[in-house]
Amino acid sequence: MSAQRSLTHSKEALLKLYRTRLKDDVKSMLENFEEIVKLAKGEHDTQLSRMTQCEQDTFEMHVRAANIVRAGESLMKLVSDIKQYLILNDFPSVNEAITQNSKLFRTKQAECDQKLMSLRDDIAADLYDLEEEYYSSINK
Repeated sequence: MSAQRSLTHSKEALLKLYRTRLKDDVKSMLENFEEIVKLAKGEHDTQLSRMTQCEQDTFEMHVRAANIVRAGESLMKLVSDIKQYLILNDFPSVNEAITQNSKLFRTKQAECDQKLMSLRDDIAADLYDLEEEYYSSINK
């Protein structure tokens, strides 16, 4: 029972980690996107020359775009991890399918066994009748 609880707790911890990673990646993408939009507006005045400010904004947009790409790749990895988790931890449905197939095969086996016993009994009866007819026949 404790092994089952431990397994359940580890699954819950893993799912919590997935949820945290998802929130962090989406938050990162949103923050970087909002900053790119702010930089593209160019509404803030600074003491830097306009050309220097444009170059700085362009570099910052590139960095933020790279951060969005990184967060997107992290999300893709997260999706892959979740798929793997679901595949590896979906034992109840797999067990249910195996149980259903086992029941079906046992039923088929019982039917086949019954038919074979019926055939055996019919053949035995026919052979007994044939043997009786042979021994009671005049044409031996």
